Amino acid sequence: MRIRPLLADGLIATALTIVAVLLGREAVAQGWDALDPLAWTLIALADLPLVWRTRAPLALCLFVHAVMAVYVSLGYWPVVGSFGPMLALYTVASLRPTRTTAACAALMAALWIYAGLVTDGSSMASVLAQAFAWPLVLWRFGYLARRSADLTRHLRAEQAERARREVAEERVRIARELHDVVAHHMAVINVQAGLARFVFTSDARTAREALDTIEGASAEALAELRRMLGLLRADGVQGADRGPAPGLDQLAEMVDRVRAGGVPVDLRVTGEPRPLPPGVQLCLYRVVQEALTNVLKHAPGARAGVELAYRSGEVTVSVTDDGRGVDPATSNEQGGHGLIGMRERAKLYGGTIVVGPRSEGGFGVRLTLPTPARTARRGDAVAE
Repeated sequence: MRIRPLLADGLIATALTIVAVLLGREAVAQGWDALDPLAWTLIALADLPLVWRTRAPLALCLFVHAVMAVYVSLGYWPVVGSFGPMLALYTVASLRPTRTTAACAALMAALWIYAGLVTDGSSMASVLAQAFAWPLVLWRFGYLARRSADLTRHLRAEQAERARREVAEERVRIARELHDVVAHHMAVINVQAGLARFVFTSDARTAREALDTIEGASAEALAELRRMLGLLRADGVQGADRGPAPGLDQLAEMVDRVRAGGVPVDLRVTGEPRPLPPGVQLCLYRVVQEALTNVLKHAPGARAGVELAYRSGEVTVSVTDDGRGVDPATSNEQGGHGLIGMRERAKLYGGTIVVGPRSEGGFGVRLTLPTPARTARRGDAVAE
């Protein structure tokens, strides 16, 4: 559970105040006068406002040192009120530039020397050593904290930018693959249009079937084209390697290649297989490919299972293994963007994907994509 910064600073300020109170009760035992209500009030003013130390570090540092100057001038035991100025200086050093920190460190050193001068029996050599040593130590620790915070912010910005580029590159790669799908549809339309024109007057049935095929292919091509243009507009990135657009008919061949790589894979198809849009087939194929690749890389010796299930209105593919799998966060940190690609593909086709460890052990990927009823009907007509 992450503690909110204001709550954390409140706990720190309260803890400092409690320590000051416990130490102040020992004033008499250390040879000092007992602290009166005014001293306790000044200590509270020097410690409790530190709850806002990260919101106004410089102003709070000046205020705390002013309060402690009054406290020391009244002759109270200086050690009791030293914690507030020290934390205030550290805060300035961790949040503000070195020049500002140097001024605050000089102020703390001056207050320390002043306390030594107004206190009877002080060893000025010891006071001077502490007046220079403590501000220097606090400045150094604050500087390291500030540098660490800057590096963390820079690293997060780089990771966010890298993730953005990976998503953009993956989207463009998907769009290029969809280009091949659209090209396939256009080739079908071209052939069927030529056939329909050739038999238009001599074979009306064949002409109608060709026109039905053209209607369905053009609808699918338009849907794929809209997805492709949406991806390209999303980031305005150009350039990606083009390649063939595989489908589910090549799923068994891919499984055989993985088996040859040393991973036992069981492939099972349930439900009544039916024709699917090439883009949907490509999405299913790529997700299975990436999941099996992760098994090869991150779960040596594991056994994998691939299940393709045809259901009413949807198709589901699941890839599971009995190894230790791969954590999605570490996979992205190691430079891979396959899991990002899985999510982008699922989102592109309005599907859902679940990636993560399984309760019974191993790792699993489950992708569910909706399939339009129109595609099934047209596929049935073609099959006849």
